[in-house]
Amino acid sequence: MSHKALFSRALSLAPERLHFAAHSHHLWPDASFEAQTQAWIDANAHADRKWDLVFGQVIPEAQAHVGRELNLPSPDSVVFSSNTHDFLLRIFSGFERRPVRILSTDGEFHSFRRQADRWVETGEALVTRVPLEPFSSFGERFLQAAEQGGHDWIVVSHVFFRTGQVFDRFEALAELARPEGPWVLIDGYHGFMATPTDLSRVADRVFYMAGGYKYAMAGEGACFLHSPDGFCPRPAITGWFAEFGDLSGPPGGVQYRSDGGRFWGATFDCSALYRFNAARRMLADTGLDTAAVADHARTLMQLFQDAVEDGRAGPLSQAVLLNPLAGDGARARFLALRHPEAARWREQLLAGDIVTDVRDDVIRFGFGLYQNTEDVEHLIAACARL
Repeated sequence: MSHKALFSRALSLAPERLHFAAHSHHLWPDASFEAQTQAWIDANAHADRKWDLVFGQVIPEAQAHVGRELNLPSPDSVVFSSNTHDFLLRIFSGFERRPVRILSTDGEFHSFRRQADRWVETGEALVTRVPLEPFSSFGERFLQAAEQGGHDWIVVSHVFFRTGQVFDRFEALAELARPEGPWVLIDGYHGFMATPTDLSRVADRVFYMAGGYKYAMAGEGACFLHSPDGFCPRPAITGWFAEFGDLSGPPGGVQYRSDGGRFWGATFDCSALYRFNAARRMLADTGLDTAAVADHARTLMQLFQDAVEDGRAGPLSQAVLLNPLAGDGARARFLALRHPEAARWREQLLAGDIVTDVRDDVIRFGFGLYQNTEDVEHLIAACARL
């Protein structure tokens, strides 16, 4: 079944292009265009009273969408910001002792990787990074390191951005989490709305952050944090939006909300939340959910993987497929292939108006609703000519 009609505006702007980077800048559905227009209308119709509408309707709807997607006990644990880096800074600011002892991996996205490096330079943090490879033993090695103790903060991705490999041992990490430390943060950016994710068993002990740039189809600016009650109650980096609500704190001191609102920042572009809400409504109206979209993508990925493995995709058969389709468990919405020629392949495909992307020596092919089997066959034929 084709879902291209949901993306007619984006596809019509480059009708000859094949976009296989849905894991990077996902194309925006038509519903988001209408939502962006509505954000403009609301801002000008309500002017100074716009924020009453945003906090009264737009944000609660977005919180409810995130809460349902992740099966959270309450949507009040969710706040939004323009990027996930904001949340890294706010959580880090809540640690009272320096240096902060951090356990993480060598596969985290640059937002954390670069910031952690700088914290180490300034003496504010000590970082232990568990190597992803060999990935067959990564889960056990990471848990063993976590269980050894001595860490204030444990930071790990659900789906690793470069390789598409999945870490799903959330419950074991949650068993270690304590309000006094360690705190556990799951970077869910490549998992959120890419694969069904249920946090109900760990939501009271782990932080989770993600955003709309990829599989939520909302573009940049719609990032969110779920925070468990009692963990990081008074972040030192705090915005004036965090002053609204039921506040508590030391007499004469800065007051905080006890729910996720303690992590609010300050004024931000709320139009991204309009787009996010519209994309979620679009899926509901068409009878789609994350599981259905993931199944659609899996079908396309299987076609492409088969071609790689049987040689129909040309030199790609010489690459190492880092995250092959196997079983029915959680997985990335892209296939990652490692080869020294990855960058050259990407450039040659781009010259033919086929968009993929490269991370070092890994070329990534992302799959989504706006592709069909014919598109994949065209991709296979183009790869055969590399």
